[in-house]
Amino acid sequence: MQATLTKASSLCFASSGSVASPPAVPSSQLADTAAVDSSTLLQGHKTVAIHHNGSVYRLQATKLGKLILTK
Repeated sequence: MQATLTKASSLCFASSGSVASPPAVPSSQLADTAAVDSSTLLQGHKTVAIHHNGSVYRLQATKLGKLILTK
């Protein structure tokens, strides 16, 4: 499966063992933000590869329902 994401929201980014929360997005900006349901991307799988700008990223759903995006 191949997907291109231009904007990301509600994703947790892991770096050096720590997890940083994304910055808060004002509700006025959410109206023009493209949204894709995670079940559409994952299609029943735990992980999915995403090709973006010549690199491959891995989107993984955790047991606690969080999402982790790694390169």
